[in-house]
Order: sequence, then C-alpha cells, then structure tokens
Amino acid sequence: MSRDYEIPREYLQNGEVMEFVFEQNEKDFIVDEIPHVDYKRDKGNFLVIHVKKVEITTWDMIAAFAKFLNIPAEKIGYAGLKDKHATTTQYISVELKYEKLLKKFRHPQIKIIGTHKHNHSIRMGDLAGNRFHIKLYGVDNIEAGRIEKLARKSEKQGLPNYFGYQRFGRDGDSIEQAKAMIAGEEFIEDAKLKKFLISIYQSVFFNEWLKERVLFSREHNGGKYKLLEGDIYLSSEDKLFTPSKIPAKDFEDGKIMPTGLLCGRGVYRARGEARKIEEKYDDEFLYEKGLRRPAIIFPKDIEMSYNKDFNVFSIAFTLPKGSYATVFLENIANRNFKAKKIKEKKK
Repeated sequence: MSRDYEIPREYLQNGEVMEFVFEQNEKDFIVDEIPHVDYKRDKGNFLVIHVKKVEITTWDMIAAFAKFLNIPAEKIGYAGLKDKHATTTQYISVELKYEKLLKKFRHPQIKIIGTHKHNHSIRMGDLAGNRFHIKLYGVDNIEAGRIEKLARKSEKQGLPNYFGYQRFGRDGDSIEQAKAMIAGEEFIEDAKLKKFLISIYQSVFFNEWLKERVLFSREHNGGKYKLLEGDIYLSSEDKLFTPSKIPAKDFEDGKIMPTGLLCGRGVYRARGEARKIEEKYDDEFLYEKGLRRPAIIFPKDIEMSYNKDFNVFSIAFTLPKGSYATVFLENIANRNFKAKKIKEKKK
C-alpha cells in the first residue's frame, strides 16, 4: 500500500497561525494523571504508588522500580504512558508485600509521593484523564486574547481527537516500520514491539479519516464537526450505538461522542453516509482487535493567566484519557508541531 504517512492534522477553526514558542521540558510541561477511583478509600493486597517523575519515560521509570524490587516489569501495573520531556505524576501498582522495601527506594528522577492499598493491580486505561499545566512563550497582548478566545471555544464546541506527533516517533520511523511489518516486508519477533507497531498503523488510518471529516465539516458545517447518518456514538456509559436519526442535540450537550475507527477485527463499523468515508481508511484484513475512538473531545476546567512583562501565557486544562495536550495547542495555534522542531528549540 503506497501512502504518504506525513499526514498534516487539520483543525475546525482554521484561523490565523500563531507562532508562540512551546517547549516540552520539566518546568514548562507538567502532567498529572487523574485516577478513575479514589485510591485513598480502598483496601486490598496491592500497593498503589503515586509517583512523580522528571525527564524520564514511563517505561524507564517502571524498569527502575522492577530492578530495585528484583521483579519482572510485567508485575508492575500502570494506567498509561506519560511524556518523557516533562514533569509528570501517575499511579503504578505492585504487590503489597513490597511496601516496606519501597521505603528505601531512591532515584534522581523519580519520587514516591504517597502510597495506598488497593484490591487489584492497576490496568492499562485505569484513569479518568490528565491535567496539564503548560507555558507558552513569545505571546503578545493580541495573541493572548486570541488564545483565550480559542481555548473557550474548544471548551464549548470540542476539538478533533487526533493522535499527536508523539505517537509516531521522530521522522516517521515508527510509521515506516509498522507499514513494512503489515505488508509482510519486515518480520518482528518481539511481541510488545509488534503490538505497538500495529497500534501505530491503526492510528495513522484514524488520523487520515479524522482529517477528511474535519475538512468536510469546515466546508459543509461552518467549522463545527458535522455528524453523518450511520455514525457510531459513545454514550456516557461507555457503550457504542448507532441511533436511528442524527442526535445533534445530545452531541452539543456533551451526552454522546461520535467515534472513529481503529481498524481490526470484532469492531463496530459505521454505516451509510459515514461508512463511505470510513471505508477508505479501513483494513478489514488486520487481525488485531479493532476499537472505536472518540472523534471529538471537550477540554475541561481551563485556567489561563498572562504575564505581559515577559510575554508568557500559562494555561491549564483537563483532557480525557488517550488525548494529547499538543493537539489541544495545535488547535489553538492552527499549525502542526513536530518532535524534531521542539527539540531544536530547546538548544
């Protein structure tokens, strides 16, 4: 399959481009994981560890705990991956028997904030969302007003739930490897790597599909996401369904979310008008389990402040799990960020 995998992410508002400086580092990019339950109220045979990490990946953080406890990394539960170039907090879990030993844990980039007992190990996806605190530099008075206006607009109308540039690696290397593996041109023995590359493959198709739906919405619905006959929705109870008529009011009220396809087996596929677009970004022969992903997300609890003396704009917001803060910022800036460019700015 010949396909250009450098697919730009298009946004609904399509306004002026803003050139504020955004850097991912330990001071300017802070992420706090929001658990799906209150661990303080639980009891059980597992220990939930609230961890703060700085400039280190979740994988490397887990590896450090595994080495210290002398256990396989698979014995450590976690809900999601957090950015490396940031200060982040998240929750991991181990068996309760390691509670005493963990009091001796020391690492220059990892700090244990607190511990709680829980009745089972943390599993992937066991979180409600993430809270972000980010600083933007080089923002003048006019741009500060525009950022605030666009942030509030996304709070009311939502924004496209793209996979961000972090998903695909630098220079598209992960994308090309995934493409070669799916085409049978490269054999991958490592099960974890194979699963990761398949998820990359699914994510590329999703982003391509979402880009077409965004462009369609800009042309036919004045910049608001346009629902189509046959779309599949996610209810507030996390159930997928296809209504008999387009439920515009429920979508506007945030009661339901339209979804896009992560291709694979055993997944609901759109119908009718919606399927005509979706089928162009589907691989029905992919054996990996398919999923549906919300097409639109609504940031919540947005807080903003502006230091006009230093042209620094601070913004905090909460996103659902699996969503990218960089996509939220791209939506405001109306331009795509790339890992290489952000790295260059840090020099």
